[in-house]
Amino acid sequence: MTMLKMSDLNLKGKRVLIREDLNVPLKNNAITSDIRIKAIVPTIKAALKAGAKVMIMSHLGRPKEGSYDEQFSLAPIAARLSELLKLEIPLIQHWLKNVNMGDHDVVLLENVRFNDGESENDASLAKKMAALCDVYVMDAFATAHREEASTCGIAQYAPVACAGPLLISELEALTSIMEKAKHPVVAIVGGSKVSTKLGLLESLVNKVDYLIIGGGIANTFIAAEGYTVGRSLYEPDLIDEAERLTLAAKNRGAQIIVPTDVVVAEKLSDSSESSPRLISQVDDHEKIYDIGPDTIKTICTILKKAKTILWNGPVGAFEIKQFSEGTEAVARAIADSAGFSVAGGGDTLAAIEAYGIAKKIDYISTGGGAFLTFLEGKTLPAIAALEEHYKTNEKVT
Repeated sequence: MTMLKMSDLNLKGKRVLIREDLNVPLKNNAITSDIRIKAIVPTIKAALKAGAKVMIMSHLGRPKEGSYDEQFSLAPIAARLSELLKLEIPLIQHWLKNVNMGDHDVVLLENVRFNDGESENDASLAKKMAALCDVYVMDAFATAHREEASTCGIAQYAPVACAGPLLISELEALTSIMEKAKHPVVAIVGGSKVSTKLGLLESLVNKVDYLIIGGGIANTFIAAEGYTVGRSLYEPDLIDEAERLTLAAKNRGAQIIVPTDVVVAEKLSDSSESSPRLISQVDDHEKIYDIGPDTIKTICTILKKAKTILWNGPVGAFEIKQFSEGTEAVARAIADSAGFSVAGGGDTLAAIEAYGIAKKIDYISTGGGAFLTFLEGKTLPAIAALEEHYKTNEKVT
């Protein structure tokens, strides 16, 4: 990947427009996790230190495009960012025609999705955004898989378009784990459906030594081994795919680790009575919600000897105490491992926060869909846009 980096440029006196990912969870207009806000602070500080005037833009949620909706306003983010940077950061509502920064060194632009044409990557909108700045910085890895005006179109029309430090660190970490990994390489993949992770499983089965399957995905693999999964969510039409992936791993000397025992209940509820079961003992009326103690031991043993670990998705319904033991055990085993660990995905981040292990994970990706797209080996449109800009503007400095 060849592209300009923000760190390569002279930003003194320049108006710098930075696309960040500030799509944080809110409850009653209060931020419940500020991981993504904290993640962008080093980028902003670096731009300010270089003498730039900084404009930040992001989306939040899925408002009706083209109209203002207070519940999707970035006002809470502006307040939290002001606290973190110890600066007053105004929120600019009507910014497309001009951004008057006044005496402020940093401003936050209101939700990009309030503008018509954002999701369609409208050229006229992208041109208006590009006209606001001397330098455009794409720093939002989590949105790099989306071909939108603020992530792709603007790179075509901005005087200078480059990658920010957070984006670069994401790409370097993921490239390292996919192309330069030390063996044994262990991947843990959870989630509800094989169909949503099939591309990732296809990619990983050709790269890792152990592919550990958890969550609802595991149910399809359990069914592929000939066992009943009761009333658990699984995809019967993908049993052949599960068998094919298992054989592909075996043929290259790798292993797909499927639960040998599970935790079941009749329904997913705080009041549910949970029971451990061998996979051969699951009753027709039961649902699988976690991995069992024997499977936990197997996984922890594998993780202990791992040199490289990729974690995407919890292995059970960890939000409920009765079904949290598997995910907590896996999370703590990853944290305690001497191997290089990378974790990503929304539910994975929630688990990391729940168990307080963020400082023990070597790299935490803020991406969701982009994380999966990259690991599947697919092109990220925003990265392609920066590469194209570099090709056509190689003498820009």
